[in-house]
Amino acid sequence: MDEGNQSLRMPNVSVIVPCYNEERTIGDLLAGLYSQSYPLSDFEVVISDGISEDKTREVIRSFSENHQELAIRVIDNIKQNIPSAINAGIKAARGSVIVRLDAHSTPASDYLSLCVEALNAGIADNVGGMWEIKPGGEGTIARSIAVAASHPLGVGDARYRYSDRSAFVDTVPFGSFYKSLVDKIGYFDESLLTNEDYEFNTRIRKAGGKIWFDPKIRSTYYARPSLSELAKQYWRYGYWKARMLRSYPGTLRWRQLLPPLFLVSLFITAALSLVSNYALIVLVAQLSIYVSLLLIVGLYQAVKHRLPGMGYGVPVSIATMHFSWGSAFLWSVVKMLTGSGNHA
Repeated sequence: MDEGNQSLRMPNVSVIVPCYNEERTIGDLLAGLYSQSYPLSDFEVVISDGISEDKTREVIRSFSENHQELAIRVIDNIKQNIPSAINAGIKAARGSVIVRLDAHSTPASDYLSLCVEALNAGIADNVGGMWEIKPGGEGTIARSIAVAASHPLGVGDARYRYSDRSAFVDTVPFGSFYKSLVDKIGYFDESLLTNEDYEFNTRIRKAGGKIWFDPKIRSTYYARPSLSELAKQYWRYGYWKARMLRSYPGTLRWRQLLPPLFLVSLFITAALSLVSNYALIVLVAQLSIYVSLLLIVGLYQAVKHRLPGMGYGVPVSIATMHFSWGSAFLWSVVKMLTGSGNHA
């Protein structure tokens, strides 16, 4: 289904947006795209919608009718997962450059210009930038989750969440690349319901390409609004990371291995503590060090943001990320070893 401006002009850039039930944020994304310094006549927006059941399409239709200078098309993503949404968008794209964004994001006004500039300069095959993570809801917990999701203790060495230095990296969020790249390395892997970006970037690097992170390329990303939503998100991340590593074991990084190893260590020492006082001492020491580290981070963030509630909100959020990711990773490994299915 096509909606909005259906001009036959050929844009230079196609912005691909996977989308499902995003009535709360899709308007902000479109407003951010409408405000781009890049000429409106030179790009289109292709929204790959998983048959939204809320008012997402109504919001898109209304915005398109009131901003007809921006070419917006909506296509159906019948498979209703992110990699299939991206692939459908790429296939429908008219531009020679693909810029992937998320319905939970809002790009800075120079986002497209900086992406195209870097690609035209031949710096790398895929170019991405910095997430400015904002709360996805109201209240202390939502604000704490946003802080935790951009803190190195929560996300390790994921530069795009906190770094202000340009560098060649393993992966970037969203990303921008020439459409011809998929002819070389293939489309996004639709068997991975999460971690599809990392897997795509891994194939780029294995083919001799490079991934470039530039913190001047900025977008606002809205974190999950509650601990339950955060736990679900990081469960998906951990589960599908293990599945991806089955094909690319060499891409495993220390930050990804720490949560499952910590959980295994806790399980072993907890079991041994039933019969050994030494194991009990080790268990208490492990938990004490971990909790103390979280509390120190929480206290610092509470002072920095002048919000006392972050003293507990940030530690709980980081722990939720660690335990959800680590347990899902281990569960996925167990399921692969036992051959008991491919679903989380």
